[in-house]
Amino acid sequence: MRPIHLVLAAALAAVSATAASANESAYTERNLDACETLSQTDEGPSITMKCAGYKDLAVYFKEGDLRQSQAYGPIGKVWLDEAFESFGPFNHTNAKVEWRLGAEGAPIATIVRWFVSDPETTSDTTTRYGQVLVVSTVATAEDPTSCVVGYVDALENKDANTLARTVADEEASSFICNKSEPQWHGTRGKLAGEPMRYLPEKTE
Repeated sequence: MRPIHLVLAAALAAVSATAASANESAYTERNLDACETLSQTDEGPSITMKCAGYKDLAVYFKEGDLRQSQAYGPIGKVWLDEAFESFGPFNHTNAKVEWRLGAEGAPIATIVRWFVSDPETTSDTTTRYGQVLVVSTVATAEDPTSCVVGYVDALENKDANTLARTVADEEASSFICNKSEPQWHGTRGKLAGEPMRYLPEKTE
């Protein structure tokens, strides 16, 4: 029979190893008033902005026809100009960005809350919104693309944030934009809205 102090030491070591390997989160606030406008047109109208993100990683914000899209990290020019992932109904994003950090401390994914309007309950005086946590990849110098990995209905799932972090930690690193398909995780309600996405075939 092993001495109790050796058993406790082994248990503590296992816990420490698990804690050390677990991903962590960092948070930033996107401030549109402080973002750099990269392009703007009256058609739509539409706008593309570069905003401060986590350390030297930017948040690229787009809006057109009352729908918003975001990408993260050093995305390529074609991706910046042409990629747009949003929802069919009118929508807007929360300013807070959760960055999931990998074992080396570099962001591997982001989680952002989307507010998606429900056309059936929208009137001149009130709008009902669904809420969706959108998990996205973070571009790197080797892979200058950033795209949606998955969706979690924040109103239908009790532990929506935990579920979104699991999706980020387990799927983002192996997700390939233009090849992999983003999926819904957990329960999806009627207010979640239908995603819309356009991704260019080229990255540069």
